[in-house]
Amino acid sequence: MKSFFLVLTVSVSFTAFAQNASKVAAKEAYAEAGKFISYKSYDKAIEQLKTAVTADNNFTAAYQQLGDIYRRQQRFQEAKESYLKVISIDPNFYAPAYLSLAESEINTGDYQNAITHLTKYLGFSDISESGRKTANKFLQDCSFSTQAIKDPLPFKPVNLGNAVNTTNQEYLPVVTADEETLIFTRQANGNEDFYKSIKKNGQWSPAIFLSNNINTKEFNEGAQCISPDGLYLFFTGCNRPDGMGRCDIYFSKREGKNWSQPFNIGAPVNSPGWESQPSLSADGKTLYFVSTRPGGLGGYDIWKSDLKEGGSWSEPENLGPEINTPFDEQSPFIHPDNETLYFSSNGWPGLGNKDLFMSRKDVSGKWQKPQNLGYPINTFGEESGLFVSSDGKTAFYSAKQKDGNGSLDIYSFPMPEKIRPLPVTYVKGLVVDKKTKEPLDAGVKITNLKSEQVVYDDTSDDEGIFLATMPAGNKFALNIEREGYLFYSQNFSLDKPASANKPFILKIELQKIEPGNMVVLNNIFFDTNKYDLLPESKTELQQLVDFLNKNPKVSIEISGHTDNVGDEKLNLVLSQNRAKSVYQFLTEHKINPARLTYKGYGKSMPVAENTTETGRQQNRRTEFKITSV
Repeated sequence: MKSFFLVLTVSVSFTAFAQNASKVAAKEAYAEAGKFISYKSYDKAIEQLKTAVTADNNFTAAYQQLGDIYRRQQRFQEAKESYLKVISIDPNFYAPAYLSLAESEINTGDYQNAITHLTKYLGFSDISESGRKTANKFLQDCSFSTQAIKDPLPFKPVNLGNAVNTTNQEYLPVVTADEETLIFTRQANGNEDFYKSIKKNGQWSPAIFLSNNINTKEFNEGAQCISPDGLYLFFTGCNRPDGMGRCDIYFSKREGKNWSQPFNIGAPVNSPGWESQPSLSADGKTLYFVSTRPGGLGGYDIWKSDLKEGGSWSEPENLGPEINTPFDEQSPFIHPDNETLYFSSNGWPGLGNKDLFMSRKDVSGKWQKPQNLGYPINTFGEESGLFVSSDGKTAFYSAKQKDGNGSLDIYSFPMPEKIRPLPVTYVKGLVVDKKTKEPLDAGVKITNLKSEQVVYDDTSDDEGIFLATMPAGNKFALNIEREGYLFYSQNFSLDKPASANKPFILKIELQKIEPGNMVVLNNIFFDTNKYDLLPESKTELQQLVDFLNKNPKVSIEISGHTDNVGDEKLNLVLSQNRAKSVYQFLTEHKINPARLTYKGYGKSMPVAENTTETGRQQNRRTEFKITSV
């Protein structure tokens, strides 16, 4: 819960202590504690306050001060005991003691007593308006908590083991879409650094230092996010020489087995304030982060910035009251479905301290009212830093558990169905030269065929590997191109439940631009027994136009093919007309007809058996072949 300001001075009369040496000693210790508080030396202040209450067991002001310090340090059980002592000595000593006591009770899971003390506090006539609002907010927390505990979710967290977790603190886990690479923060000797672990045969390998280019001895690195393909890392760096504020967001790209030197992404994302905890959308176009910049609703708010043409970021936009509250929101994680946001908050009704929440966009793109993830994922302790796998089935987070290594460890747990994100799968490919089998770095683009929105636009890495996520319920075109090679075409239909979480693993063999080499245009679509190009074909056709424009000496033959179902002559005519439709599109887009021919082959050139629907679908295709260069 959001703590109140420490009560530094309580006016009391010490006249009664004048003739009593122990009370004089108590007064002196209390005054000394006030000095330590002004220097924020709270542990020394606690020592003096303990001396004061030992000397005078009825010293209400000292007990109140002890409770305030314990609460500030989140030692809520000790705070609760101190406040209970205050009201047992004098029930009307200080009305806010009841509010502070209730806050401490909520943060130890004692909701029924918290309700009693909140009700008592609200009965005082001279409480502040802010105190009244906070008390009513706490009552909402208590009401929610008592109901949530009666309806627990299935929850079985599993420690990731000694390969990842140590006696140091490990937290803020992020995982690539294929769940094969884990990057997390480890704090040792007061310094935060990044580590990574690779999953091999279902087990996490011993974690290793991420990179000397990113980790430093002088500064802390933490609060990171990684793109689903594992190529881009955004993280928080604080108090660095190139910083714009106390903490800024930095960026690094994986180059082979190492990472590039990070750079500050600059204004307008970073400001003289505090920016941290970045989360990048799967398409790389929206960055969510936490900031204390002016214009927010609370102390810490969640903001977003969009990537513009040219690589700069737009002016950040606050997510507004649909997500942010007058309290604190932190640890945003935008799932690869780009529709579900997980975050922590102490402003929305919860079980205590910070809870984990989720919100989904509605059909208009507006965030809906956040939903608490429920008990026992959330408890009266602090929960934050949740990461959910691309398929939505597994969550990762950090916690201090009995089976841990003594501090914060990283755990995973099956995500309950009712709080899962929308289904997402991924395509992972290896791009090689067809003849030499050498890996190629090539441009990879994935497009939503219905909206024509590009959802992934990047290059395969030095080893020819790429990985991209795709949300279910849509059809996507995959196109891969490299200078001097024919492009590659593939499509993925994810509009059926069976394909929603099924990953696609591909080996793509690119052919050089040579006579006789051929490409299947897998994203050219026609209605059954028709030859009018469907709108979903536009992305692929434009790709072909671009290819011919980039290679002006290339001439091609466009060919149409059918399966063996139906009349042979009609199929031959249909295939001819389909090839002609592609030819006409190209000429309409200013491709010289002298470079183009077209022909229908009907059923005469199958590439698969016609005995299955899958085989017949492969045979119903449009191709182009290089005729001259």
